Amino acid sequence: MMSILKWALPAVTGLMLTVGAQAQTTADSTQKKAEKKYQAGPRQARAPKTQPFGASAFGASKSTTIRWLGFAGFFVNSRGTTFMVDPVLEGFDMPVLIDFPIAPKDVPKLDAVLVTHADNDHFSVPTNQDLKSVTKAYHSTIYVDSLMQNLGLPAQGHTIGDTFKFGPIQVKLTTADHAYQNAYPGMSKRHFKNEDACGFWIETPDGNIWATGDSRLIPSHLTMPTPDAIFFDFSDSEWHFTFEGAVKIANAYPNTPLLLCHWGSVDSPDFAPFNGDPEKLAKAIVNPGRIKVLAPGEPYTLSRLKKSDKK
Repeated sequence: MMSILKWALPAVTGLMLTVGAQAQTTADSTQKKAEKKYQAGPRQARAPKTQPFGASAFGASKSTTIRWLGFAGFFVNSRGTTFMVDPVLEGFDMPVLIDFPIAPKDVPKLDAVLVTHADNDHFSVPTNQDLKSVTKAYHSTIYVDSLMQNLGLPAQGHTIGDTFKFGPIQVKLTTADHAYQNAYPGMSKRHFKNEDACGFWIETPDGNIWATGDSRLIPSHLTMPTPDAIFFDFSDSEWHFTFEGAVKIANAYPNTPLLLCHWGSVDSPDFAPFNGDPEKLAKAIVNPGRIKVLAPGEPYTLSRLKKSDKK
């Protein structure tokens, strides 16, 4: 039996964490309270009003459409192949600021769910359990796969650098540095490794997406091939890129659209990991017009950058 560790340490700016997954269901009894909506305080940027979507978004398509789900989650329909990355659609254990754009019961089919790491704002046990009946496969790191297997999910674990395919989509696991648990004695009996978390490089027929996952900045983040879109975490947390590090990544790919995530969704004005501000980001990066401040559920059509825009 794994356990949830909820904590607020100044050194990590109050980030709430989940080390295990099994016992996350113990928070289900507080789900209704946790999902109560609050007005954002003056120091906290809030996502635009949700644009709900339904079964039609999962149908046949001649393009690749991306929808932010809130939190760090995204839904992608790439020419009829559908998948989600880090979906949180219910049951989060802090008050949220958004309406979720779709409920798990309304999802008709998914070819895959990709999960970057085990924290419950990325690996939502209630969400993934309720998506199980319509999801062909779950993909993550070896460690997260073990948690998924314990839940009876049809999961596959991969090492960093591995690739896998479903439909026309090819995915490669990219490096992350997010083993924060080891820095705080007593937080977990388990020693965490950086390879327990990952990002995803996602190749679609209409362009390449980089889902960075949660990570401290490492040199390889600045030398990737130029993606056609980044699922962009710009929160100012020492166990994420930091705001300064996020600016470095943005400027390393000066023409790549930045689909903002990990902001505006959780009522936590004092918790840095949830509190990016798009206006601040726009003042700090080159070519700020490429920032995409999507509402949860709002469609964005992926397209390849021109060769002249590639570095």
